[in-house]
Amino acid sequence: MNVVKTRIGGSNRLSDEQALDLLNQPFESVRLRAVAMRDSGHGRLISHSKKVFIPLTQLCRDVCHYCTFAKAPRRLDAPYLIAEEVLEIAHAGKAAGCKEALFTLGDKPELRYRAARQALDELGFASTIEYLNAMAALVYRETGLLPHLNPGVMTADEIASLREVSVSMGIMLESTSQRLMEPGQCHHGSPDKEPSIRLQTIEECGRQKVPFTSGILIGIGETRHERIESLLELRRLHERHGHLQEIIIQNFRAKPGTRMAGAPEPDLEDLQQTIAMARLIFGPTMSIQAPPNLSAGGVKELIDAGINDWGGVSPVTPDHVNPEAPWPHLDDLAEQTARSGKILVERLAVYPAYALHGETWLDRAFQSPVLGAIDGDGLARTDEWVPGYAGQELPDLTSTPGFLNDRGLDRILLEATQGRDLSETEVARLLAARDGEIADVTEAADRLRRKVNGDDVSYVVTRNINYTNICYYKCKFCAFSKGKMSENLRGRPYNLTPDIVVQRAREAWDRGAVEVCLQGGIHPDYTGQTYLDILRAIKSELPDMHVHAFSPLEVYQGAATLGVPVAEFLGQLIEAGLGSLPGTAAEILDDEVRATLCPDKINTRQWFDVIDTAHRLGLKTTATIMFGHIDRPHHWARHLLRLRAQQQRTGGFTELVPLPFVHMESPIYLKGLSRRGPTWRESILLHAVARLALHPLITNIQASWVKLGRNGIAACLGAGVNDIGGTLMDETITRSAGAEHGQEMTPEAMEALLARLDRPSRQRTTLYGNASNERRNASFTSVVPA
Repeated sequence: MNVVKTRIGGSNRLSDEQALDLLNQPFESVRLRAVAMRDSGHGRLISHSKKVFIPLTQLCRDVCHYCTFAKAPRRLDAPYLIAEEVLEIAHAGKAAGCKEALFTLGDKPELRYRAARQALDELGFASTIEYLNAMAALVYRETGLLPHLNPGVMTADEIASLREVSVSMGIMLESTSQRLMEPGQCHHGSPDKEPSIRLQTIEECGRQKVPFTSGILIGIGETRHERIESLLELRRLHERHGHLQEIIIQNFRAKPGTRMAGAPEPDLEDLQQTIAMARLIFGPTMSIQAPPNLSAGGVKELIDAGINDWGGVSPVTPDHVNPEAPWPHLDDLAEQTARSGKILVERLAVYPAYALHGETWLDRAFQSPVLGAIDGDGLARTDEWVPGYAGQELPDLTSTPGFLNDRGLDRILLEATQGRDLSETEVARLLAARDGEIADVTEAADRLRRKVNGDDVSYVVTRNINYTNICYYKCKFCAFSKGKMSENLRGRPYNLTPDIVVQRAREAWDRGAVEVCLQGGIHPDYTGQTYLDILRAIKSELPDMHVHAFSPLEVYQGAATLGVPVAEFLGQLIEAGLGSLPGTAAEILDDEVRATLCPDKINTRQWFDVIDTAHRLGLKTTATIMFGHIDRPHHWARHLLRLRAQQQRTGGFTELVPLPFVHMESPIYLKGLSRRGPTWRESILLHAVARLALHPLITNIQASWVKLGRNGIAACLGAGVNDIGGTLMDETITRSAGAEHGQEMTPEAMEALLARLDRPSRQRTTLYGNASNERRNASFTSVVPA
């Protein structure tokens, strides 16, 4: 699958002639078109990478007339940084929160300097590229920083070897102007600046599927016409291979001590115009970057020209290529970005479109680490919170000073609170909220919760009974199932007899439970009769116990084994005493995801067929969404809207339960094929957006204490949630995946938690009525088994 759009701009793609004609158009017209195009592709986000800069060698065989990075051996303490120096820089970056190790170096200095050849001999390497390979591997191995390499021109073999130790590479094209190679021009005497050679390197990186950075340097003697020609050459390569993840528009800075020390620098409007033209040439989704440290005080102006990325910004090391221009402090850059109406976000060295498709664009060694470092949008995870771990502090989601509201988001929030149907794009926009937008969404959801449900928080006294963990389905996320057919063979398989199930149900009743929730693996010996026998056994012993049992998968399989339609089997279950159906086995209700996550499970249509039939027979069900693995926010939006559409038809859902993916023992994670669950931002937003997107049709939004813990539950209760689920007594499935929040929360513990939050508590039934006084009293006077 070709995962990167290589046809630039669709029907709005500029021809070469139209691109060149931009030079004849009014600057303001070009700029406004560029800004609109940028916003259509990137919205409010301006990205950056938090990097550490490692100048492996400042020796270079080229003599560019504007450069102060390259130095002769006599001006350096040593030709190359040694391993200890490289690691010292990398560890400092790691400690400062950097995720990228940017290796910058001169081109093939051993071809010019004896000192370079001697140093490489002493280090035990045949070339600078070979030494770079070793140092990139060392930094990744010792620190986990993701290497981005700028080694200059490379052969195909060199690119292949460096791809194994990096997540991205780059080389500035600078210019395709052959004039600049002539005597008196800036690239005279610099063989590696030959445009055709640089273009060969860029193209070969495309052939080898290397996420790549390139761009142009303006103000070095090229004409504006030549700038456009250079950009068009880059576009041709990208349309062929799809590998250019960003285009940098870098402005020349005159530096003392160079041959171009007195040359005029491009002014801000010249830089803006070039950025705007690059945006229009490359289209809405390309990342266009301009370094913020090279245009002092020009943050707003660069944003207003059409950029969406600031490049790498280091809190540790200087810009060794432009040492006279210090990096802005990230807090200052975030505030200036916010005051320009945008939101600063962090990315990795490998851009989101490539990080999300690492199987195509990354060496196998980096695919799992990159997945573990990104969120559902492919941007960097900026904290360590994951579902299921105990003792975690919740990440700070407060807004950046200077944050400005977005009128488009405000409009969507208004429409949601009025109960209107939202589009997939609008729901996805709510899920994309960042910075101060998060509070806008969660506060709107909580105002709606207060209006619909009041301040009471409900919970149910229940017992989970998982009657078997033997399953012949091979869901790639499941750490619960055991047996020959399962993805995970750890642990002991079990299969409870009906007598044991009834005994556990009796224990739950004695402890004040109003329901038992029955689910399990799909045992190869189970038929629909098994489920009927379990139901009848419970109801004969405990006629007043509500049995909330059997996922749509179990219903579908049970009907198939008996050779009867789903409606007939559901009728038999109802006659046997089934009270309601859990809406599990939903995971993500989108077959694009299910084809990988649970390929042999019922598909989206089959899940809804069971649910629709149950509702039409008068059986209420819950609904769930299990998110944060291989899915994306647009899948979550589709899932929510499909639930809303079903509720409009049949009205049988009692609640939605968002279930953040717990990754620790999940087979798909252990194989390196999934993310580490949703981020905290994604988790709280999913609960809030569910409240908004499903209003007024599904009125109960539940948060899972097993996944989120007490702190997470408390926060979600301020983001649209009105229910905290069941006491459970025997939680098994999430604990099997590695969660640490326990297997039971007693009524005393639940109500104490709610009292600390100054929220009234309400013990409920399965269908959201009030639990009887008898059941409530029993739940508080029973003794918890040791």
